Amino acid sequence: MPHEIPQTCGLLLTGGGSRAAYQMGVLEAIADLRKTCGEQNAPNPFAIITGTSAGALNAAALACGADDFDQTVRRVVSIWKNFQTHEVYQSDVLSVMRTGARWISLLSLGWVIARWRRLKPRSLLDNTPLAQLLTTMVPLERLPGLIAQGHLHALAVTASSYSSGQHVTFFEGLSHLRPWIRSQRLAVNAHITHEHLLASSAIPFIFPATALQINGHTEYFGDGSMRQSAPIAPAIHLGADRVLVIGAGRMHEPQSTPEQYEQHSYPSLAQIAGHALSNIFLDALSVDVERMRRINQTLQLIPPSTRTSSALKPIELLLIAPSQRLDAIAARHIDALPLAVRAMLGSLGVSSKASDVKGAALASYLLFESAFTQELIALGYADAQNQKDEILKFFGWEEAATIP
Repeated sequence: MPHEIPQTCGLLLTGGGSRAAYQMGVLEAIADLRKTCGEQNAPNPFAIITGTSAGALNAAALACGADDFDQTVRRVVSIWKNFQTHEVYQSDVLSVMRTGARWISLLSLGWVIARWRRLKPRSLLDNTPLAQLLTTMVPLERLPGLIAQGHLHALAVTASSYSSGQHVTFFEGLSHLRPWIRSQRLAVNAHITHEHLLASSAIPFIFPATALQINGHTEYFGDGSMRQSAPIAPAIHLGADRVLVIGAGRMHEPQSTPEQYEQHSYPSLAQIAGHALSNIFLDALSVDVERMRRINQTLQLIPPSTRTSSALKPIELLLIAPSQRLDAIAARHIDALPLAVRAMLGSLGVSSKASDVKGAALASYLLFESAFTQELIALGYADAQNQKDEILKFFGWEEAATIP
């Protein structure tokens, strides 16, 4: 018989390259809280799972193990805890010279010479190894059966089309779910493949675009965090009225003082790139969370009788995001990167000094090394524990009484 699971609880996992390790620390803490509350044998707590960029990889892995949430979480945590860079992108000297070094050379040689020599590098790094990793990390062949058995309502991953400029949410789920269209964003009902995950996680400039079939033709897609104006929307469109959002960066950074402004030197390429990536991965989420909270406050002012006659409904939202700057954590672990990658990033202005946080922002998206990911998992676990009361209230769990 199909399992009964919460009908309206959604999970949103955002993007951020190696920063997505933080999400699994949060989910591991939630799995432990389930056990503490005697809920470990309860069905999958998330009927709808959505993800973007590296968050899409985590989301798909969770969805493909929806029949055993706790075990799946611990399996994916183990993968993240033992990550090495070469499992995600080619990091040996020859590979980095073939992609990154050539791309950086063109910045100095100029595109006229590049055109003459027919050099057309597609990205800074080659993420071919990630495709192989996904075959074991994300067993997508299980997804249709899990949906049919009632373990899951839908999985959705987002990607951005370089071809059309549209932001596209690809979803696979129950038969009654329908696509939607909004300004510069749309949804497509599709069988999710590993290519969708590669497309969603293709950080601009860093990893190559992926070709996907959409509406009978081919388009090239990159990271789903680009042009993503409403990251929470897919979960709501798919039927969630409660959404747990796990970010991959601090929602509000402390403001610099005038004295600190005067100390700033001209930004390096790495600092500019890190700033741009932070804009892509972090800003849209904070804006959307603020928007959702304002809508909820407005709806509370509307009489219940009037509210029930409209399509508007409040969305219960729980946000868990890093309490520390992940850039600063990354700065302590840059030496863990392979030598060829460090040399390439060094040419862009990334320093190996732990005190140089400015250039570490770029590295924080590429640090698929266990020393870094384990620290992020530990931070995610601690942050979730610090929000234990909110988590228990969100899920309606109660801690088991202890015997004195």
